[in-house]
Amino acid sequence: MPRTELLAPLLLILAGAAPAPQSGVVAWVTDGDTFRLKSGERIRIAGIDAPETQPGNARCRAELARGKAATRAAIALLKGRTVEIERVGRSYNRTVARVRLDGRDVATTLVEQGAANWWPHGKPKPNWCRR
Repeated sequence: MPRTELLAPLLLILAGAAPAPQSGVVAWVTDGDTFRLKSGERIRIAGIDAPETQPGNARCRAELARGKAATRAAIALLKGRTVEIERVGRSYNRTVARVRLDGRDVATTLVEQGAANWWPHGKPKPNWCRR
């Protein structure tokens, strides 16, 4: 039997094992990279970092101001909207997920708006005080 015929059933099984994206309605936006669905699930948008909004977490006053602006941008984009989420992990009691709104990647939108920066896994957190 040719190798491709042996691999085809295995590929079908593996493709079926990947979790399908699910949808939910955004009830509350916590900050520029975290929100809560109506179901209560907390979602951290994968691959990005937004400036902090809490004085104890921010490195400088400028970061706090940027954090408030990022939160406003995320609220305008997400609150009350139905999003598609693809869970990729967990962090600080939150689901880490790739998020799509109307077919568009939310992380990309927030980075393009200046509300967030890309934060590749394993790299240092962006420094919002150097801008």
